[in-house]
Amino acid sequence: MVVGERQSWLRCLLAGAVFVVCMAGTTLPTPLYPLYQDKFGFSELTVTVVYAVYAFGVIGVLLLAGNASDTVGRRPALLWGLGFAAVSAVCFLAATGLGWLYAGRLLSGLSAGLFTGSATAYVMELAPPGGSSRATFVATAANMGGLGCGPLLAGLLAQYAPDPLVLPFAVHLGLVAVSALVLWRLPETVEEPGPLTAVRPRRPALPPEVRAVFVPAAIASFVGFALFGVFTSVSPVFLAQSLHVDDHAVSGLVVALAFFASTAGQLVVTRVGVARSLPLGCAVLLVGLLLLAGALYADLLALVVLSALVGGTGQGLAFRAAMSAVAQAAPPDRRAAVISSLFVVAYTGISLPVIGVGLLTGPLGLEGAGDVFIGCMLLLIVPAALYLLRRPVRTPEH
Repeated sequence: MVVGERQSWLRCLLAGAVFVVCMAGTTLPTPLYPLYQDKFGFSELTVTVVYAVYAFGVIGVLLLAGNASDTVGRRPALLWGLGFAAVSAVCFLAATGLGWLYAGRLLSGLSAGLFTGSATAYVMELAPPGGSSRATFVATAANMGGLGCGPLLAGLLAQYAPDPLVLPFAVHLGLVAVSALVLWRLPETVEEPGPLTAVRPRRPALPPEVRAVFVPAAIASFVGFALFGVFTSVSPVFLAQSLHVDDHAVSGLVVALAFFASTAGQLVVTRVGVARSLPLGCAVLLVGLLLLAGALYADLLALVVLSALVGGTGQGLAFRAAMSAVAQAAPPDRRAAVISSLFVVAYTGISLPVIGVGLLTGPLGLEGAGDVFIGCMLLLIVPAALYLLRRPVRTPEH
């Protein structure tokens, strides 16, 4: 490997590490929700709404400023994202009521909204020529790996360190500061950045050459993120109430396993190929949903863990394949905006079904609400898998 190529990969990995830190902050509160329930006395519905506020923040940024980094440059957009992440951590550190949690989650969503499309495009652009496929893995693995590191870090600190509702956010605040320094030293990849005033809201729109790839990719992303949304928002409460698992480290680990399994699933895409990975990911997601249904009926921790591993693997297969297909089909000057459009669909999946489960928990109970969710997801994933088998996505493999 020549020196220039090695330096490019180092920059690509450093940008990926910054991506990890930002995304870890978005899932940091996950294993702490039972503690917040005890402290502030709110219901399971409130847990899901607090969780979904984050997704609304993401969607709002993607719709209003999904093209921001294409206009002002990658680094300025990502520095703003780190700023929102820092203020979010401060909100959780100062939390004396439910309003602080809403504010913290909303700011966390704004941070993630700026990062999802922009950081993915940035990581890919920092890679050396010919490294598109590997750089896509770095970006999607940083996204999912970061989401997994959040609950794992918070669970460990909550269980084995003092101040469980303070220390995780103080640690994350320090990591955000280090990430800002790293980002400051990385090069800009947008050739002619414009002023912030040039950023304009855009309706979700796709270049004609992307549309055929985008639809099946979006369906797979929606279901995968919906499964993650319900799993990460509800599973800590389910573990505490139904399985009497009060160990925060275990709760955080179970959620983290889903995200780490997603990262492992993404590795398989390189060997299987994008066209095969999308329907295969849908099929594995189907199995993960059925295992989750079994876990709800049997109240078995082993089935919860298995559903996290299998569902996460399926999500990783489908998500990386979807990201690769969409990124490769998009024109370079629209790449971040197109990727942001894919994330709008994905984060719609991570928000609306979660609130639906919260609304149904009252009349149907957690298990009944879970059954309705699983049934709805099956109605989406089965036709999507059959469609992808009949009309596989065609995209150049690298």
